[in-house]
Amino acid sequence: MYRKFKSASVASVCFLLLLYPVLTSSTALPVGHPKSASATVTDHKTLFSSSVIKNESHVIYDSLKLETFGLARKAFEYAWLGYQTLLEKGTLKNTDIISICDFSQSSCKKRLYIIDVAEMKVLLNTYVAHGRKSGGEFARYFSNLPKSHKSSLGFYVTESTYYGEHGLSLKIRGLEKGINDRADARNIVIHGSDYVGDRFLEENPFNGRSYGCPAIPALETSKIINTIKDGSCLFIYHPTKLYLAKSKILNG
Repeated sequence: MYRKFKSASVASVCFLLLLYPVLTSSTALPVGHPKSASATVTDHKTLFSSSVIKNESHVIYDSLKLETFGLARKAFEYAWLGYQTLLEKGTLKNTDIISICDFSQSSCKKRLYIIDVAEMKVLLNTYVAHGRKSGGEFARYFSNLPKSHKSSLGFYVTESTYYGEHGLSLKIRGLEKGINDRADARNIVIHGSDYVGDRFLEENPFNGRSYGCPAIPALETSKIINTIKDGSCLFIYHPTKLYLAKSKILNG
């Protein structure tokens, strides 16, 4: 279930290993607990796995100093949990890469994070647009409906590239029914745009907005798409309670 990281810091790996016995004891139900007499091995494994993954995400978050990049700890925690779930299901082909759009941040911030979890490093940190009807500077509203012009939250897997009206573009497949599974029907893809990036921000209060696509700076399109294409994990995050409660990838 757990990946072997090629170049994680020695301190982080040692700390993570030290967590295992602590987590094992912390997930055991105390004597007299209402469920202690009937708790199954599956229950224990579920609790153990959830605790380990959460703590593992915190170790990686701190090791990579993701807070200094602006990425919310919760965003990475949920991304890591979902990534592990997708690994177990065999959904991912490019298992080395996780991409996270942290829509809890202003669109003026570099809120797209592309992380190499094999080499344990942040490959890219740049701007990404949300849908024009999701909000202005901040994204607040989300939808899976066609023509809503809103972003859809949740987990995606990247697919193949193609050349369209925006040049090089990348298809993404929404993995969460009722949340983002209409991405293809809505033509939600990753593409470059001149309304996203430092140049646009020089003359505008915040980055431009798309019809729901996670649009990226035009000058970085080729690098980003060629890094994450062909089966990697993409997570679009916002602390929306409805999504966090509804997601089967996050809740099992």
